[in-house]
Amino acid sequence: MIEGAAATGTDRIELYTEGYATRFASGDKEGAIAPYVKAAAKAVELGLGINAGHDLDLDNLAYFSKHIPSLAEVSIGHALVCDALYLGYENAVQLYKRQLK
Repeated sequence: MIEGAAATGTDRIELYTEGYATRFASGDKEGAIAPYVKAAAKAVELGLGINAGHDLDLDNLAYFSKHIPSLAEVSIGHALVCDALYLGYENAVQLYKRQLK
């Protein structure tokens, strides 16, 4: 699919991370990240930027970001809003930003 995306002339793909988040939560971090590392390597090889999103949160985002160094953008709207209800918006944003460093 990544090769197909590159063939259309797109400049960026998004990795759908629900599977990662589910497997990560079960305790299999290495198994969870493995297919995303492979996909990201292929995207970089083809000159594509990488976004990711779906079920990324304060528990799994840092691990994902650490293993996908070419990650350009994440979509964390739902988790961010939920965390902001408890932590305050400014605090939640800062916590997410720290996960990406």
